[in-house]
Amino acid sequence: MAVLELSPQERRIQENHERAAAQEKERRPLRLLHRFAGTRPRIDIERGRYFTESFKMTEGEPLILRWAKALYHYAECATVYIDDDQLIVGRAGKEGRYGILYPELDGDVLDEAIRNLPSRESSPFDISDADAEIIVKEIAPYWKGKTFHEALVQALPDKTRQLTYNEDEEHTSRYIVNETASFRSSIQWVHDYEKPLKNGFKGIRAEAEEALSGLDEFSAVDALEKRPFLEAVILTADAIILWAHRHGKAAQEKAEQEKNPVRKAELLEISRICYKVPENPAETFYEAVQSQWFIQLFSRIEQKTGTVISNGRMDQYLYPYYKADKEKGQLDDERASELLECVWVSMAQYIDLYLSKTGGSFNEGYAHWEAVTVGGQTKEGEDATNELTYIFLRSKREFPLNYPDLAARIHARSPRRYLYEVVETIKDGSGFPKLINDEEVIPLLLAKGAAFEEAYDYAVSGCSEVRMPNRDTYTSPCAYINFAAALEMTLYNGKMQKYGEEEIGLSTGDAENFQTFDEFLKAYLKQQKNFMKHAFIQQHEIIRLRSQHFAAPLGSSLHELCMKQCKDIHEPHIEGGIDLGYFEFIGYATVIDSLAAIKKVVYEDKRLTMARLKEALEHNFEGYEIERQILKHAPAYGNNDSYADEIGRLLDRELLEFTKQYSKELGVHLDLRYVPFTSNVPFGKVVSATPNGRKAYTPLSDGSSASQGADHNGPAAILLSNFATKNYNFRNRAARLLNVKLSPQCVKGEAGTEKLVSYIETWRDLKLWHIQFNIINQETLLDAQKHPENYGDLLVRVAGYSAYFCELSKDLQDDIIARTAHVAI
Repeated sequence: MAVLELSPQERRIQENHERAAAQEKERRPLRLLHRFAGTRPRIDIERGRYFTESFKMTEGEPLILRWAKALYHYAECATVYIDDDQLIVGRAGKEGRYGILYPELDGDVLDEAIRNLPSRESSPFDISDADAEIIVKEIAPYWKGKTFHEALVQALPDKTRQLTYNEDEEHTSRYIVNETASFRSSIQWVHDYEKPLKNGFKGIRAEAEEALSGLDEFSAVDALEKRPFLEAVILTADAIILWAHRHGKAAQEKAEQEKNPVRKAELLEISRICYKVPENPAETFYEAVQSQWFIQLFSRIEQKTGTVISNGRMDQYLYPYYKADKEKGQLDDERASELLECVWVSMAQYIDLYLSKTGGSFNEGYAHWEAVTVGGQTKEGEDATNELTYIFLRSKREFPLNYPDLAARIHARSPRRYLYEVVETIKDGSGFPKLINDEEVIPLLLAKGAAFEEAYDYAVSGCSEVRMPNRDTYTSPCAYINFAAALEMTLYNGKMQKYGEEEIGLSTGDAENFQTFDEFLKAYLKQQKNFMKHAFIQQHEIIRLRSQHFAAPLGSSLHELCMKQCKDIHEPHIEGGIDLGYFEFIGYATVIDSLAAIKKVVYEDKRLTMARLKEALEHNFEGYEIERQILKHAPAYGNNDSYADEIGRLLDRELLEFTKQYSKELGVHLDLRYVPFTSNVPFGKVVSATPNGRKAYTPLSDGSSASQGADHNGPAAILLSNFATKNYNFRNRAARLLNVKLSPQCVKGEAGTEKLVSYIETWRDLKLWHIQFNIINQETLLDAQKHPENYGDLLVRVAGYSAYFCELSKDLQDDIIARTAHVAI
């Protein structure tokens, strides 16, 4: 029997623990990581508590000013931590892994969620009895009746609400036409970090003071809109400066007690830096890294951004500090890596907490997307790779941690060395980096109104999305649409097996009476269009309501257009901005394969009648295995088969036509995306058996990947099916998430590296948006499921992020295992 080729990650897991312990003693970041790795996160209530206290005191004031006062109250009162051994300081919660509360979002379900969090299967959190009591008695009661979730439920028309929520007390999601705005106050976002690094918040404060002094005293707009905005910016600048100074004081006090002269010197340097940045411009690499972390962390305190605030193009805006320090002999690559990895450890301790069942099911395994973007092109269109780029890639290979989420931009002139180091990092097996294609993204951004320098300078933000700092202005979370449910409603005349006789969708007729596939397809497209109608109704109300519930004075102060117009980033429209929204196709391959099976098996080959098909589906194929195998052997997406791919392109085109016509009236580019996070698992739990042979209530296909196990013509065919199903003549398209799973054997050695580089170049030339890889043996995943105690460090790529395999639910583990593991490229 052949010896199984292991990825570097798999080899590390098998290594002797004594050797690993010895390495930890040598490297500071590993020592820090060892203290909390594998521990269950705890809820820290300070953010929720101090925001609630402040909001009680500021009722009736402008919302943005209330938000700034809440941030200042937090900065003034929150516990400040200086962790042992750390060089980069700042945390928003308890020592170890922690999550924080955003009661303005989900305060209406807060008390119930607290009772369930420690025992829930997916991503549990612990909380002390004392903190739980404070939540139930002090925090939750204030927010009842004030949350965005409650306002949205009341605003939606009855039919839209029926497709959106269950009629239970909490109005939990039905996972059909799913709003995502009630468990995050913004979609993914990335700041212009260069501005505070160059100017400091003293400079931002001065900019706001100058604008304040220039207001027209007789203008109602200036008095009621611009003045509160500018006062909020000033107060928020004061808040982050105060917060940093408190860290400086704490480090100084700790230094006074420190006996070890080396650590004492470190603490005094930490104190000096905290008193300097982010108030003032950074002058060294160390100062720039500390300043960036303060800004990023304070952003997390400010609001719950979907997928967490991203880090932007760190190899670009940190490079001048790195280069200057190296030229002065003040910095070497080992020290630069150590400082960055100290940030990664701090990131890893902040766990994005979703209280609602829906939010939790979208983000299994303590999901996180604080993307660091490397590579790509400069604002002038030149290749942007530099020495710091390679430090980020090397850190991902050498430091065994799933933070940060590393994203590599690829373009037609990416250097060979860069491509090779990207591939060597991918081959490590932890799922990093994900790749984003300049050759697809940049032309689309230009088509939507961006200037060249803005499009060239985009940063990856979130799962597979992108942002242009200072030009992007849309923050409203958007709809996830379960089109596999539309397929089921077509089969059952507007009903779903899960909901019995309740008519949820349209009455499109008895499927057994359709004489041709065109009749069936026409009925499906009616259901699909109905879902789109209600998704856009949702979005209309979400856009209307959000600025009444959320403000972001810190984020707004870092956006040129917000500062110019004195408008909060959550306002419905900011002049000069580009509003890039989306809606999500969930279950793409599931629907394609099901329609292809119906067309081929029922209408063309007539191997099954529609009545027999429905009978098999209603019995979940129990006693109908022959029928299931007939369906599973029909043409399927992901195999470069035009029979299935033409159906996929038609579905894609129908949705693009709809949004081209109707997104204008919302004032937004609502683009078509295929980015499920982990939502294909809960969405599958409401859909009964489907005609592609999928069993009832199991996961739907994910992103633009093939149905689990249906791609049998190799990885090249997956790319070609993606290409064939896209409508390149529409600009209303956006991210397509593509997962590819390869065995370590097929990328072994130098030959394997060459093959994977060539594969990525093919992906690039086909102008596909995104791709990510799991390089892992099926046997490893199966053994980890059976013996999780041996695989606590096993990382897998899930959906735009990597997570520890053993922290995922069994349903999601099974979904990853079921993805085809290709043994050849």
